[in-house]
Amino acid sequence: MITASRVPLLLYSYLATEMLAPFFASFIIMNCVFFLVKLIPFLNFTLDLSIGLADFVRLFAFLFPTIFLYSIPMAAMMGITIAFARLSSDSEILALKASGISIFQILPPVIIVAALVALLSGYFSVTLIPLSEISMKRLVFQLLNEKINKGIKEHTFTEALGDVVVYVNKIDRATGQWKDVWVSDMRGVDNPIITMASAGDMKSNMENMVVSIELRNGSLHRPSLNNAQIVQFDRYLINIPLQPQNRKATRLKNSALTMSQLLEQASQKKGNTESRRKLLIEYHKRLVLPFGCLLISFIGLPLGLQARPGKKAIGIQAGIAIFILYYILFTVGKTFAEDDVLPIALAMWAPNGFFFLLAVFWIFRIANEKPLLPVTLTLFFKEKLGGIKLGFSKLYNSAVYKLEGKEPTAEAPDDGLHFPAAATAIRGNVISRVFHLPECEYYDCKNCTIEFKNVQIAFDVGFEPCHFCKNLIAK
Repeated sequence: MITASRVPLLLYSYLATEMLAPFFASFIIMNCVFFLVKLIPFLNFTLDLSIGLADFVRLFAFLFPTIFLYSIPMAAMMGITIAFARLSSDSEILALKASGISIFQILPPVIIVAALVALLSGYFSVTLIPLSEISMKRLVFQLLNEKINKGIKEHTFTEALGDVVVYVNKIDRATGQWKDVWVSDMRGVDNPIITMASAGDMKSNMENMVVSIELRNGSLHRPSLNNAQIVQFDRYLINIPLQPQNRKATRLKNSALTMSQLLEQASQKKGNTESRRKLLIEYHKRLVLPFGCLLISFIGLPLGLQARPGKKAIGIQAGIAIFILYYILFTVGKTFAEDDVLPIALAMWAPNGFFFLLAVFWIFRIANEKPLLPVTLTLFFKEKLGGIKLGFSKLYNSAVYKLEGKEPTAEAPDDGLHFPAAATAIRGNVISRVFHLPECEYYDCKNCTIEFKNVQIAFDVGFEPCHFCKNLIAK
């Protein structure tokens, strides 16, 4: 009789809890960091407009969807890495393996948590960011418009419009119409252009972020050393763009368009123009980053399992490096797409393809009890880094000798390491990660397929001596 295996819900809920706790902690910490980075420019903007706390909170809240797009993936990776690093350090992963549970059997909760986080990131990327861009633009325009309306008073020179100074003799509170208006315009000229009118008012254009002053029945005086001008008019319009110090807050960019609007505007542009490429890049960016969040989360599993009891965990540092590398590759791909070096889809999705292969490669290696990198590659990097370190050490010692006026001696310093010099290479077991000296009876074991030049190299790549060889080294 065939019995269906039950889903280990208790195990999955335990692993999910272990991942979500550090995820939320990392999420809060990272958003606090991003908040402090963005706070100073917005404080300047707030003081410039003299807005209250409530409007400041509303304005700053519209920035969080963009912040979440970058903080969520990093928090997800850190959460999974920290969770499995703790489980591995406390030998809980070893206990699971001893119970017959493989790495592939603990993947479902990782996939579920990573998928939920990626969906959340996708919701921010596709839906909330465009809405926040539009809402921010409207709120900033409203605040600027209120500042100007409150600033224009009777018998007062109003300087809220920057280089445009307005003087109104009388304001009809019921209709908002001005009477006996005087305007000085210093934009782009050495001498102010003076405009006087018997009536006027001010209108706002939300779409173009422009305030327009309409003057009626007046004259314009343009002073000049060579040829002064006086122009009579029935109707004269002065357009004033509203641009506070933080101009990004008022600029409606491609990020404010919906996904369908991006495709629609891109289809309307003929040829491979720069504006069309930017629209398509923005479209792909909103899809690439959530998938990148999913892949980066998967990589947190093998990184976390590198921790061992009594061994220094490197998963967190490696995770930060992987996160930075992903966004470096993403930026490079975006630049290639903008410069038309590669097709847009290929350039934008190439980093995700690379990290997908990397995640699959690492998960299969840890499932087979192998290190993340092949030993030959690890040895190559160790030798290169060792050569660089030795070169810097020689330069440092030479500089110290010169400063002290001494001559370097030919004797090598005693570093406290005394290993037997073997006539033949040392062999390591790729399964147990244990190495054997030539005198050991297990030197020719079946899985001893890796050879090291000396004991130090074997230690550097994470191999340990067997009990017999450890005694030889100690002697």
